[in-house]
Amino acid sequence: MDIAKAFILGIVEGVTEFLPISSTGHLILAGDMLGFTGEKAKVFEIFIQLGAILAVVWLYRERVVSSIKGIGTEKANQFLMNLLVAFLPAAFSGLLMHSFIKHYLFSPITVAFALVLGGIVMLIIERAAGIPEVMDIDSVSLKKAFGIGLAQVLSLFPGVSRAGATIMGGMVIGLERKVATEFSFFLALPTMFAATSYDLLKNLHSLSANDAPVFAVGFITSFFAALLVIKAFIGFVTRHNFNSFGIYRIVFGIVVLAYYL
Repeated sequence: MDIAKAFILGIVEGVTEFLPISSTGHLILAGDMLGFTGEKAKVFEIFIQLGAILAVVWLYRERVVSSIKGIGTEKANQFLMNLLVAFLPAAFSGLLMHSFIKHYLFSPITVAFALVLGGIVMLIIERAAGIPEVMDIDSVSLKKAFGIGLAQVLSLFPGVSRAGATIMGGMVIGLERKVATEFSFFLALPTMFAATSYDLLKNLHSLSANDAPVFAVGFITSFFAALLVIKAFIGFVTRHNFNSFGIYRIVFGIVVLAYYL
């Protein structure tokens, strides 16, 4: 049964990680409905996010490799510095608030409220968005990268959505929709690698060799599900806005609230 639950949760993670609808929120809700809860389940939910993140590494492997090989050149240095500057706010905030967030905020009710509020904010931003200033990911300045990093801090609250916060934050400060989406993908790499490593090291004592098959199934499933979603999502944002995701968040959040309350 745990293998089947891991497969389902792997699909949920892969499908939702890069959509602005909160993968963590959906995992908490799905895990609660499947009866897959507790400290080990929380570690599992963090770990399988790494599978989805590796899908970004694979799909953007040429840019990743060229940036690493190009360290020392102006273009590569600027790109990597942008990611570092955008990564730091959530990294410091996460270290300070990690225990509080996991203990008090990982619940269906808090997720549902965050889904609804995030959906409303998304619709407002779409309506108020002006003409974008930044049309290429290599034109993102350090100041704008830091602004996106501050927006990512909001995603520490389960249900807000890391992708949603960083994409919407990027659009607010002038990034074109596709540029904001791709920057969000790349920012996910250091953010989620750090979060996963931290959680695993902190909770290794609670895991055993018997957990390996469950974790492996979730990891592999999330990787392949994310591969399919990332390609489709990039194609979507070049032709559409995010209003449909905002409406989905509001409706889904209200349904969850009605169910649990």
